[in-house]
Amino acid sequence: MASNLLDDDIEDILRTVLEDTDETLLVVNPSATAIEELVDVAGGLSDLPEIRLLGDESTLKDVMGDFILASNAADLVHEDALRLRVLEDENENSLLISPDQVVALINVGDTVAGLTTDDAEFVDVAYDEYTTTWEGASEFNLRTPPLSQVRSTLSADIGDGVENDFTGVLSSLQTARGDGNGLDEVTISLLVAAKNEVLLYDISKWGEDVGIASKATFSRTKTRLEDMGLIDTEKVPIDVGRPRLRLKFGDERLYEANTDQLASVAQNLLT
Repeated sequence: MASNLLDDDIEDILRTVLEDTDETLLVVNPSATAIEELVDVAGGLSDLPEIRLLGDESTLKDVMGDFILASNAADLVHEDALRLRVLEDENENSLLISPDQVVALINVGDTVAGLTTDDAEFVDVAYDEYTTTWEGASEFNLRTPPLSQVRSTLSADIGDGVENDFTGVLSSLQTARGDGNGLDEVTISLLVAAKNEVLLYDISKWGEDVGIASKATFSRTKTRLEDMGLIDTEKVPIDVGRPRLRLKFGDERLYEANTDQLASVAQNLLT
């Protein structure tokens, strides 16, 4: 069974395999780094096979805790380019399997290599076996909404300026993890809402409707940011019911920051 070294860079390996695959590609037990690179590479290609990812549940949960990555993955799911299922056996090899080749992803220190074979008999056996595994696996519940939907609804429901600021802040970040300590998607939403002096009711309703978080989560995060001096509020009377709260910055340094600096300034204030 002949084999050869495909490449020594995970991004290049994935791009090569995706571009060479016309039918379904099975991605078996990828590492966290491989999942991140897969979403990034796939998002930049216009012609994709159906990607069936069989991953360790804890790895998928950890990786998808980053809003930026998860929302881009959700776009691929929405476009029927990516499907996610849970691999029960954690001892499986890391493989890329198409009807034409099998690529084993091998980690040696900080280096990743792709050992590939196109031996027809071996490829057929591997493809059939993991297709059967796929069919018996449970779906991974990706709860993050697609980024394209987040942006379009934010523009339509709140305003183009808020959407531009939201996109600008995301573009300045490498990750947006919802661990409660950094700039997660709720914190970012509230900051750009404060920059544009949007009502808390409006941004939290939008966030709940689009699937980012509940109104209660928005309210709790607002209180935390207010207690730390990043956000301030003012009451806005309405015809019926309790006054609503308009969000504003609570620190002059946030007012002075450009959109691409907002995340770093806020992060410094949070630490």
